[in-house]
Amino acid sequence: MTDIPTLHGAAKVDKESPFIRFLRATEIDARLLGMIAALILIWVGFHFYGHFVNGFGAFLTPRNLWNLSVQTSSIGVMATGMVLVIVTRHIDLSVGSILGFSAMSMAILQVWILPEFLGLGHPMIWIITVVFGLLIGAAIGAFHGYLIAYLSIPAFIVTLGGLLVWRGAAFLLARGETISPVDATFKHLGGGPFGAIGSTGSWIVGLLGCTAAVALIFSGRAQRRRFQFPLRPVWAEAFLASVSCGGIIAFVLLVNSYPWPKGIVKQYVAANNIETPVSEIFISHGFAIPVLIMIAVGIAMTFLATRTRFGRYVFAIGGNPEAAELAGINTRWVTVKIFALMGMLCGLSAVIASARLNSATNNLGTLDELYVIAAAVIGGTSFAGGIGTIYGAILGALVMQSLQTGMVLIGFDAAIQQIVVGTVLVVAVWIDSVYRRRAK
Repeated sequence: MTDIPTLHGAAKVDKESPFIRFLRATEIDARLLGMIAALILIWVGFHFYGHFVNGFGAFLTPRNLWNLSVQTSSIGVMATGMVLVIVTRHIDLSVGSILGFSAMSMAILQVWILPEFLGLGHPMIWIITVVFGLLIGAAIGAFHGYLIAYLSIPAFIVTLGGLLVWRGAAFLLARGETISPVDATFKHLGGGPFGAIGSTGSWIVGLLGCTAAVALIFSGRAQRRRFQFPLRPVWAEAFLASVSCGGIIAFVLLVNSYPWPKGIVKQYVAANNIETPVSEIFISHGFAIPVLIMIAVGIAMTFLATRTRFGRYVFAIGGNPEAAELAGINTRWVTVKIFALMGMLCGLSAVIASARLNSATNNLGTLDELYVIAAAVIGGTSFAGGIGTIYGAILGALVMQSLQTGMVLIGFDAAIQQIVVGTVLVVAVWIDSVYRRRAK
Protein backbone atom coordinates (compact mmCIF):
# COMPACT_ATOMS: atom_id res chain seq x y z
CA MET A 1 0.00 0.00 0.00
CA THR A 2 1.49 3.35 -1.03
CA ASP A 3 1.15 6.60 0.88
CA ILE A 4 -0.61 9.53 -0.72
CA PRO A 5 1.94 12.34 -1.11
CA THR A 6 1.28 15.56 0.82
CA LEU A 7 1.41 18.89 -0.96
CA HIS A 8 4.25 21.10 0.19
CA GLY A 9 5.83 24.38 -0.96
CA ALA A 10 5.30 25.21 -4.61
CA ALA A 11 2.90 22.30 -5.14
CA LYS A 12 0.58 23.67 -2.45
CA VAL A 13 0.78 27.19 -3.88
CA ASP A 14 -0.13 25.81 -7.32
CA LYS A 15 -3.35 24.40 -5.87
CA GLU A 16 -4.43 27.86 -4.66
CA SER A 17 -6.80 29.86 -6.82
CA PRO A 18 -5.42 32.93 -8.64
CA PHE A 19 -7.52 35.16 -6.39
CA ILE A 20 -6.03 33.68 -3.23
CA ARG A 21 -2.52 34.06 -4.65
CA PHE A 22 -3.34 37.68 -5.52
CA LEU A 23 -4.53 38.40 -1.95
CA ARG A 24 -1.46 36.70 -0.52
CA ALA A 25 0.92 38.71 -2.73
CA THR A 26 -0.73 42.09 -2.16
CA GLU A 27 -1.63 41.36 1.52
CA ILE A 28 -5.06 42.92 0.98
CA ASP A 29 -7.57 42.06 3.70
CA ALA A 30 -10.38 39.95 2.22
CA ARG A 31 -12.87 41.63 4.55
CA LEU A 32 -11.86 45.01 3.15
CA LEU A 33 -12.66 43.79 -0.34
CA GLY A 34 -15.98 42.49 0.95
CA MET A 35 -16.89 45.88 2.38
CA ILE A 36 -15.94 47.66 -0.83
CA ALA A 37 -18.01 45.19 -2.85
CA ALA A 38 -20.97 45.70 -0.50
CA LEU A 39 -20.61 49.47 -0.79
CA ILE A 40 -20.58 49.33 -4.60
CA LEU A 41 -23.62 47.04 -4.54
CA ILE A 42 -25.48 49.48 -2.26
CA TRP A 43 -24.65 52.46 -4.46
CA VAL A 44 -25.55 50.78 -7.74
CA GLY A 45 -28.66 49.17 -6.26
CA PHE A 46 -30.11 52.42 -4.89
CA HIS A 47 -29.25 54.30 -8.09
CA PHE A 48 -30.99 51.87 -10.42
CA TYR A 49 -33.90 51.35 -8.03
CA GLY A 50 -34.49 55.10 -8.11
CA HIS A 51 -34.18 55.05 -11.89
CA PHE A 52 -36.73 52.22 -12.11
CA VAL A 53 -39.25 53.79 -9.70
CA ASN A 54 -38.85 57.52 -10.37
CA GLY A 55 -37.47 57.50 -13.89
CA PHE A 56 -34.08 58.82 -12.81
CA GLY A 57 -31.27 57.71 -10.52
CA ALA A 58 -30.25 60.27 -7.91
CA PHE A 59 -27.68 58.31 -5.90
CA LEU A 60 -24.64 58.16 -8.20
CA THR A 61 -24.53 61.91 -8.80
CA PRO A 62 -21.77 64.35 -7.76
CA ARG A 63 -24.21 66.25 -5.57
CA ASN A 64 -25.40 63.21 -3.61
CA LEU A 65 -21.96 61.64 -3.24
CA TRP A 66 -20.48 64.96 -2.09
CA ASN A 67 -23.24 65.32 0.51
CA LEU A 68 -22.78 61.68 1.47
CA SER A 69 -19.12 62.29 2.25
CA VAL A 70 -20.05 65.25 4.47
CA GLN A 71 -22.79 63.29 6.26
CA THR A 72 -20.37 60.43 6.92
CA SER A 73 -17.79 62.69 8.56
CA SER A 74 -19.42 63.04 11.98
CA ILE A 75 -20.08 59.29 12.36
CA GLY A 76 -16.70 58.42 10.85
CA VAL A 77 -14.79 60.55 13.36
CA MET A 78 -16.53 58.91 16.32
CA ALA A 79 -16.19 55.43 14.81
CA THR A 80 -12.40 55.71 14.90
CA GLY A 81 -12.57 56.11 18.67
CA MET A 82 -15.16 53.36 19.05
CA VAL A 83 -12.65 50.95 17.50
CA LEU A 84 -10.31 51.37 20.48
CA VAL A 85 -13.21 51.09 22.93
CA ILE A 86 -14.49 47.82 21.45
CA VAL A 87 -10.97 46.43 20.94
CA THR A 88 -10.53 46.60 24.73
CA ARG A 89 -13.82 44.67 25.18
CA HIS A 90 -15.85 47.71 26.28
CA ILE A 91 -18.72 49.62 24.73
CA ASP A 92 -19.79 53.27 24.71
CA LEU A 93 -23.53 53.89 24.37
CA SER A 94 -23.28 57.56 25.29
CA VAL A 95 -21.49 58.98 22.22
CA GLY A 96 -24.64 60.51 20.72
CA SER A 97 -25.58 62.20 23.99
CA ILE A 98 -22.03 63.48 24.53
CA LEU A 99 -22.19 64.94 21.03
CA GLY A 100 -25.51 66.63 21.82
CA PHE A 101 -24.29 68.02 25.15
CA SER A 102 -21.03 69.27 23.66
CA ALA A 103 -22.85 70.90 20.74
CA MET A 104 -25.29 72.66 23.07
CA SER A 105 -22.44 73.83 25.33
CA MET A 106 -20.52 75.22 22.35
CA ALA A 107 -23.61 76.94 20.99
CA ILE A 108 -24.29 78.66 24.31
CA LEU A 109 -20.66 79.76 24.54
CA GLN A 110 -20.42 81.23 21.02
CA VAL A 111 -23.93 82.71 20.80
CA TRP A 112 -24.74 83.88 24.33
CA ILE A 113 -21.44 84.36 26.18
CA LEU A 114 -18.41 85.15 24.00
CA PRO A 115 -20.04 87.96 21.93
CA GLU A 116 -20.69 89.81 25.19
CA PHE A 117 -16.97 89.89 25.98
CA LEU A 118 -15.24 89.76 22.58
CA GLY A 119 -17.84 91.32 20.33
CA LEU A 120 -20.00 89.76 17.65
CA GLY A 121 -17.98 88.10 14.89
CA HIS A 122 -14.63 88.25 16.71
CA PRO A 123 -12.10 85.94 14.95
CA MET A 124 -11.23 84.13 18.20
CA ILE A 125 -14.79 83.00 18.90
CA TRP A 126 -14.70 79.89 16.72
CA ILE A 127 -11.26 78.85 17.99
CA ILE A 128 -12.26 79.17 21.66
CA THR A 129 -15.50 77.33 20.93
CA VAL A 130 -13.81 74.38 19.22
CA VAL A 131 -11.23 73.99 22.01
CA PHE A 132 -14.00 74.22 24.60
CA GLY A 133 -16.02 71.52 22.83
CA LEU A 134 -13.04 69.16 22.67
CA LEU A 135 -12.28 69.69 26.35
CA ILE A 136 -15.91 69.14 27.37
CA GLY A 137 -16.05 65.88 25.46
CA ALA A 138 -12.69 64.69 26.80
CA ALA A 139 -13.71 65.50 30.39
CA ILE A 140 -16.95 63.55 30.09
CA GLY A 141 -15.16 60.61 28.51
CA ALA A 142 -12.46 60.63 31.19
CA PHE A 143 -15.16 60.64 33.88
CA HIS A 144 -16.79 57.60 32.28
CA GLY A 145 -13.40 55.90 32.04
CA TYR A 146 -12.72 56.55 35.73
CA LEU A 147 -16.03 54.97 36.75
CA ILE A 148 -15.30 51.95 34.56
CA ALA A 149 -11.63 51.45 35.41
CA TYR A 150 -11.34 52.47 39.05
CA LEU A 151 -14.85 51.81 40.40
CA SER A 152 -15.28 48.62 38.34
CA ILE A 153 -18.71 49.58 37.02
CA PRO A 154 -19.41 47.82 33.69
CA ALA A 155 -18.98 50.07 30.68
CA PHE A 156 -22.43 49.12 29.44
CA ILE A 157 -24.05 50.52 32.60
CA VAL A 158 -21.86 53.63 32.83
CA THR A 159 -22.39 54.66 29.24
CA LEU A 160 -26.09 53.72 29.26
CA GLY A 161 -26.45 56.05 32.22
CA GLY A 162 -24.40 58.64 30.34
CA LEU A 163 -26.75 58.36 27.38
CA LEU A 164 -29.63 59.46 29.60
CA VAL A 165 -27.75 61.93 31.80
CA TRP A 166 -26.05 63.97 29.09
CA ARG A 167 -29.14 64.06 26.88
CA GLY A 168 -31.12 65.44 29.80
CA ALA A 169 -28.33 67.85 30.70
CA ALA A 170 -28.30 69.19 27.13
CA PHE A 171 -32.03 69.89 27.41
CA LEU A 172 -31.60 71.70 30.73
CA LEU A 173 -28.71 73.85 29.46
CA ALA A 174 -30.89 75.70 26.97
CA ARG A 175 -34.29 74.91 28.49
CA GLY A 176 -35.18 72.96 25.38
CA GLU A 177 -34.48 75.84 22.99
CA THR A 178 -32.72 75.58 19.64
CA ILE A 179 -29.69 77.88 19.60
CA SER A 180 -29.01 79.44 16.21
CA PRO A 181 -27.23 80.81 14.24
CA VAL A 182 -23.70 79.87 15.23
CA ASP A 183 -20.60 81.96 14.54
CA ALA A 184 -20.12 82.64 10.82
CA THR A 185 -16.59 81.20 10.71
CA PHE A 186 -17.54 78.24 12.90
CA LYS A 187 -20.31 77.43 10.41
CA HIS A 188 -17.74 76.74 7.68
CA LEU A 189 -16.52 73.70 9.64
CA GLY A 190 -19.76 71.98 8.65
CA GLY A 191 -19.25 72.16 4.90
CA GLY A 192 -21.31 73.99 2.29
CA PRO A 193 -20.04 76.19 -0.56
CA PHE A 194 -17.90 78.29 1.79
CA GLY A 195 -16.96 75.29 3.93
CA ALA A 196 -14.92 73.64 1.16
CA ILE A 197 -11.46 74.27 -0.24
CA GLY A 198 -12.30 74.55 -3.95
CA SER A 199 -10.80 72.94 -7.03
CA THR A 200 -7.19 74.09 -6.66
CA GLY A 201 -6.99 73.22 -2.98
CA SER A 202 -8.48 69.79 -3.68
CA TRP A 203 -5.88 69.02 -6.34
CA ILE A 204 -3.12 70.03 -3.92
CA VAL A 205 -4.56 67.71 -1.28
CA GLY A 206 -4.93 64.93 -3.84
CA LEU A 207 -1.34 65.23 -5.09
CA LEU A 208 -0.07 65.27 -1.51
CA GLY A 209 -2.13 62.17 -0.82
CA CYS A 210 -0.71 60.34 -3.85
CA THR A 211 2.82 61.30 -2.85
CA ALA A 212 2.25 60.10 0.70
CA ALA A 213 0.76 56.78 -0.50
CA VAL A 214 3.72 56.04 -2.77
CA ALA A 215 6.19 57.14 -0.08
CA LEU A 216 4.58 54.81 2.46
CA ILE A 217 4.86 51.86 0.08
CA PHE A 218 8.54 52.56 -0.58
CA SER A 219 9.17 53.14 3.14
CA GLY A 220 7.43 49.88 4.03
CA ARG A 221 9.51 47.97 1.51
CA ALA A 222 12.70 49.49 2.92
CA GLN A 223 11.66 48.55 6.46
CA ARG A 224 10.94 44.97 5.40
CA ARG A 225 14.35 44.71 3.75
CA ARG A 226 16.04 46.23 6.81
CA PHE A 227 14.52 43.73 9.22
CA GLN A 228 14.74 40.87 6.69
CA PHE A 229 11.00 40.36 6.41
CA PRO A 230 9.50 38.81 3.25
CA LEU A 231 9.05 41.38 0.47
CA ARG A 232 5.93 41.77 -1.62
CA PRO A 233 6.44 41.22 -5.36
CA VAL A 234 7.25 44.40 -7.28
CA TRP A 235 4.06 44.05 -9.32
CA ALA A 236 2.05 43.95 -6.07
CA GLU A 237 3.72 47.13 -4.82
CA ALA A 238 3.03 48.82 -8.17
CA PHE A 239 -0.58 47.64 -8.08
CA LEU A 240 -1.15 49.03 -4.57
CA ALA A 241 0.43 52.37 -5.50
CA SER A 242 -1.65 52.60 -8.68
CA VAL A 243 -4.91 51.75 -6.91
CA SER A 244 -4.19 54.20 -4.08
CA CYS A 245 -3.38 57.09 -6.41
CA GLY A 246 -6.23 56.19 -8.74
CA GLY A 247 -8.72 56.23 -5.89
CA ILE A 248 -7.45 59.57 -4.60
CA ILE A 249 -7.57 61.19 -8.05
CA ALA A 250 -11.06 59.79 -8.66
CA PHE A 251 -12.19 61.32 -5.36
CA VAL A 252 -10.71 64.69 -6.35
CA LEU A 253 -12.47 64.58 -9.73
CA LEU A 254 -15.74 63.73 -7.98
CA VAL A 255 -15.68 66.59 -5.46
CA ASN A 256 -14.54 69.04 -8.14
CA SER A 257 -17.43 68.06 -10.41
CA TYR A 258 -20.01 69.34 -7.92
CA PRO A 259 -20.54 73.08 -8.57
CA TRP A 260 -21.81 75.82 -6.33
CA PRO A 261 -25.58 76.40 -6.54
CA LYS A 262 -26.55 79.14 -9.00
CA GLY A 263 -27.99 81.29 -6.21
CA ILE A 264 -24.68 81.29 -4.32
CA VAL A 265 -22.78 81.98 -7.54
CA LYS A 266 -25.07 84.93 -8.25
CA GLN A 267 -24.34 86.40 -4.80
CA TYR A 268 -20.61 85.81 -5.31
CA VAL A 269 -20.68 87.54 -8.71
CA ALA A 270 -22.54 90.54 -7.30
CA ALA A 271 -20.21 90.85 -4.29
CA ASN A 272 -17.06 90.72 -6.45
CA ASN A 273 -18.34 92.83 -9.40
CA ILE A 274 -17.75 90.01 -11.90
CA GLU A 275 -19.15 90.75 -15.36
CA THR A 276 -19.19 87.14 -16.62
CA PRO A 277 -22.76 85.77 -16.86
CA VAL A 278 -23.71 83.45 -14.02
CA SER A 279 -24.63 80.70 -16.49
CA GLU A 280 -21.03 80.58 -17.72
CA ILE A 281 -19.41 80.36 -14.27
CA PHE A 282 -18.53 76.96 -12.79
CA ILE A 283 -17.12 77.04 -9.26
CA SER A 284 -16.27 73.65 -7.74
CA HIS A 285 -16.92 72.80 -4.14
CA GLY A 286 -13.86 70.60 -3.83
CA PHE A 287 -13.20 68.77 -0.58
CA ALA A 288 -15.51 69.77 2.25
CA ILE A 289 -13.78 70.74 5.48
CA PRO A 290 -15.59 68.00 7.49
CA VAL A 291 -14.23 65.39 5.09
CA LEU A 292 -10.70 66.72 5.51
CA ILE A 293 -11.19 66.61 9.29
CA MET A 294 -12.30 62.97 9.07
CA ILE A 295 -9.32 62.07 6.87
CA ALA A 296 -6.92 63.80 9.27
CA VAL A 297 -8.48 62.03 12.25
CA GLY A 298 -8.27 58.70 10.42
CA ILE A 299 -4.56 59.18 9.70
CA ALA A 300 -3.82 60.33 13.27
CA MET A 301 -5.79 57.49 14.86
CA THR A 302 -4.16 54.91 12.58
CA PHE A 303 -0.73 56.17 13.63
CA LEU A 304 -1.82 56.14 17.28
CA ALA A 305 -3.16 52.58 17.07
CA THR A 306 -0.34 51.02 15.06
CA ARG A 307 2.82 53.02 15.71
CA THR A 308 2.71 54.07 19.38
CA ARG A 309 3.13 52.38 22.74
CA PHE A 310 -0.40 53.41 23.68
CA GLY A 311 -1.78 51.59 20.63
CA ARG A 312 0.16 48.44 21.46
CA TYR A 313 -1.19 48.59 25.01
CA VAL A 314 -4.76 48.93 23.71
CA PHE A 315 -4.54 45.82 21.53
CA ALA A 316 -2.66 43.91 24.24
CA ILE A 317 -5.47 44.63 26.70
CA GLY A 318 -8.04 43.56 24.14
CA GLY A 319 -6.20 40.33 23.39
CA ASN A 320 -5.84 39.29 27.03
CA PRO A 321 -6.53 41.81 29.84
CA GLU A 322 -5.08 39.62 32.58
CA ALA A 323 -1.86 38.95 30.69
CA ALA A 324 -1.53 42.66 29.85
CA GLU A 325 -1.81 43.60 33.50
CA LEU A 326 0.71 40.94 34.52
CA ALA A 327 3.05 42.35 31.86
CA GLY A 328 3.09 45.67 33.68
CA ILE A 329 0.54 47.64 31.66
CA ASN A 330 -1.52 50.02 33.76
CA THR A 331 -4.81 48.83 32.29
CA ARG A 332 -6.93 51.18 34.39
CA TRP A 333 -5.11 54.30 33.27
CA VAL A 334 -5.16 53.15 29.64
CA THR A 335 -8.93 52.63 29.93
CA VAL A 336 -9.39 56.18 31.22
CA LYS A 337 -7.35 57.54 28.30
CA ILE A 338 -9.33 55.49 25.77
CA PHE A 339 -12.65 56.88 26.98
CA ALA A 340 -11.23 60.40 27.24
CA LEU A 341 -10.11 60.11 23.61
CA MET A 342 -13.56 58.80 22.66
CA GLY A 343 -15.16 61.78 24.38
CA MET A 344 -12.84 64.24 22.64
CA LEU A 345 -13.76 62.74 19.26
CA CYS A 346 -17.43 63.15 20.22
CA GLY A 347 -16.69 66.82 20.86
CA LEU A 348 -15.07 67.10 17.43
CA SER A 349 -18.08 65.42 15.83
CA ALA A 350 -20.27 67.90 17.69
CA VAL A 351 -18.34 70.70 15.98
CA ILE A 352 -19.03 69.18 12.56
CA ALA A 353 -22.69 68.36 13.24
CA SER A 354 -23.68 71.70 14.79
CA ALA A 355 -21.73 73.70 12.21
CA ARG A 356 -23.42 71.78 9.41
CA LEU A 357 -26.88 72.54 10.84
CA ASN A 358 -25.87 76.11 11.82
CA SER A 359 -27.54 75.41 15.16
CA ALA A 360 -27.65 73.18 18.22
CA THR A 361 -30.85 71.26 18.89
CA ASN A 362 -31.95 68.85 21.59
CA ASN A 363 -32.14 65.96 19.13
CA LEU A 364 -28.63 66.42 17.75
CA GLY A 365 -26.78 63.10 17.93
CA THR A 366 -29.86 60.99 18.71
CA LEU A 367 -29.24 57.33 17.75
CA ASP A 368 -25.69 58.18 16.64
CA GLU A 369 -24.42 55.57 19.08
CA LEU A 370 -26.15 52.90 16.98
CA TYR A 371 -24.52 54.10 13.76
CA VAL A 372 -21.09 54.48 15.37
CA ILE A 373 -21.10 50.99 16.88
CA ALA A 374 -22.44 49.51 13.65
CA ALA A 375 -19.74 51.32 11.64
CA ALA A 376 -16.97 49.91 13.83
CA VAL A 377 -18.36 46.37 13.73
CA ILE A 378 -19.03 46.42 9.98
CA GLY A 379 -15.48 47.68 9.59
CA GLY A 380 -14.11 44.52 11.18
CA THR A 381 -13.81 45.41 14.87
CA SER A 382 -14.52 42.33 16.96
CA PHE A 383 -16.57 42.39 20.16
CA ALA A 384 -14.29 39.59 21.38
CA GLY A 385 -11.53 42.21 21.60
CA GLY A 386 -8.07 42.62 20.16
CA ILE A 387 -9.10 43.08 16.51
CA GLY A 388 -10.03 46.27 14.65
CA THR A 389 -8.84 48.82 12.11
CA ILE A 390 -9.40 52.56 11.83
CA TYR A 391 -9.82 52.59 8.05
CA GLY A 392 -12.34 49.76 8.38
CA ALA A 393 -14.45 51.81 10.79
CA ILE A 394 -14.48 54.81 8.42
CA LEU A 395 -15.49 52.56 5.54
CA GLY A 396 -18.16 51.04 7.79
CA ALA A 397 -19.47 54.54 8.54
CA LEU A 398 -19.69 55.17 4.79
CA VAL A 399 -21.65 51.93 4.36
CA MET A 400 -24.10 52.89 7.12
CA GLN A 401 -24.58 56.42 5.83
CA SER A 402 -25.03 55.10 2.29
CA LEU A 403 -27.83 52.85 3.49
CA GLN A 404 -29.54 55.70 5.31
CA THR A 405 -29.15 58.17 2.44
CA GLY A 406 -30.32 55.64 -0.14
CA MET A 407 -33.43 54.81 1.86
CA VAL A 408 -34.26 58.50 2.22
CA LEU A 409 -33.84 59.08 -1.53
CA ILE A 410 -36.21 56.28 -2.47
CA GLY A 411 -38.76 57.27 0.18
CA PHE A 412 -38.50 54.58 2.86
CA ASP A 413 -40.24 55.42 6.15
CA ALA A 414 -38.14 56.15 9.24
CA ALA A 415 -39.44 52.92 10.80
CA ILE A 416 -38.14 50.85 7.88
CA GLN A 417 -34.81 52.66 8.05
CA GLN A 418 -34.42 51.68 11.70
CA ILE A 419 -35.33 48.07 10.91
CA VAL A 420 -32.71 47.91 8.16
CA VAL A 421 -29.98 49.49 10.30
CA GLY A 422 -30.71 47.17 13.22
CA THR A 423 -30.70 44.14 10.94
CA VAL A 424 -27.39 45.17 9.38
CA LEU A 425 -25.82 45.50 12.84
CA VAL A 426 -26.94 42.01 13.90
CA VAL A 427 -25.80 40.47 10.61
CA ALA A 428 -22.41 42.22 10.90
CA VAL A 429 -21.84 40.73 14.37
CA TRP A 430 -22.89 37.31 13.12
CA ILE A 431 -20.49 37.52 10.17
CA ASP A 432 -17.71 38.55 12.57
CA SER A 433 -18.35 35.52 14.79
CA VAL A 434 -18.36 33.18 11.78
CA TYR A 435 -15.15 34.74 10.47
CA ARG A 436 -13.39 34.31 13.80
CA ARG A 437 -14.48 30.66 14.13
CA ARG A 438 -13.14 29.82 10.67
CA ALA A 439 -9.90 31.71 11.34
CA LYS A 440 -9.09 29.53 14.35
